[in-house]
This record gives sequence, structure tokens and C-alpha cells, in this order.
Amino acid sequence: MPNMDWKQLSALSKQRFGAYGEYYVKMEFLSYGFDVFSSEVDNHGINFVCIKKDKLLKIQVRSVQKETGYVYTKKKYFDINDKNMYLCLLIFENQKLPDIYLIPAVEWKNKNELLKYHAYEEPEYGINISNKNMPLLNKYQFESVFKKINCK
Repeated sequence: MPNMDWKQLSALSKQRFGAYGEYYVKMEFLSYGFDVFSSEVDNHGINFVCIKKDKLLKIQVRSVQKETGYVYTKKKYFDINDKNMYLCLLIFENQKLPDIYLIPAVEWKNKNELLKYHAYEEPEYGINISNKNMPLLNKYQFESVFKKINCK
């Protein structure tokens, strides 16, 4: 059983917390029979690629504490026209295993209260995490998205 004092882990280093989330998600994909490939340098916004038979998934991972309200990825690294690109969101609540969500990049074409686009100097796609938006987020629970893309 892992140490689930997530507040302690994220307090030590955001980088360690993010790395833990990334490895956790890789293990999830491996458990469903995917081959997982990481790049040596993360300079294109893709944390890793998963392949299973004819399925190729490009995964970007974001890890947050339950209290955190917004996460984002830079537009230049996240192509919302790429049907193989996904953002995998892990929400950590202390003393519990994380909740995992798998959001297809194309979903940002239909922006709503949950999925945002901000045309800042460096544009970004974001996720507005709140109690109010949880029903919108729940449709992206890891298992249900897997079923839709016929990966299970």
C-alpha cells in the first residue's frame, strides 16, 4: 500500500508530486495491456505514448490536490484536433487513491464551465475543478472513457 499522505508529497516538491502522478497513470495503462513509451525529454507536452493493437494514445498528465481549482496545459503543446491526444487528470484526496479522469483533447472544442480556453499571451486549455463542475468531470472517469474508445 502506498503512502497516501499526498499533502506531504506535494509539499516536498511539485515536481515529485507530478512525477508520482505520471508513474501512477503509466501503471494504469500497463494494467490494461498497453505498451507505454516515455520520451527522454518532455519538450512537446506529451508525457508518454500508449499503444495497444491499433490504438495509439498520446497522454499528458496533470496531478492536483482535491482543493485545487484549476489546471491547464499550454495550447502549443495540446492539439485539440488530434483524436489520439488525451489529458489524464489525477485528483488526490488525502489517505485515498487518486481519482483518474481521461479527457480527449477534442472535447475542448465544446468549451463549457469545466473545459476552458484562455487566450492569454501564451494561450492555454484548462480544467476548472469545482464541486459544481464534478458532474461534468465525472463523464471522463478513466474506466468509462476506456470503454468508449474500445480499449478494455
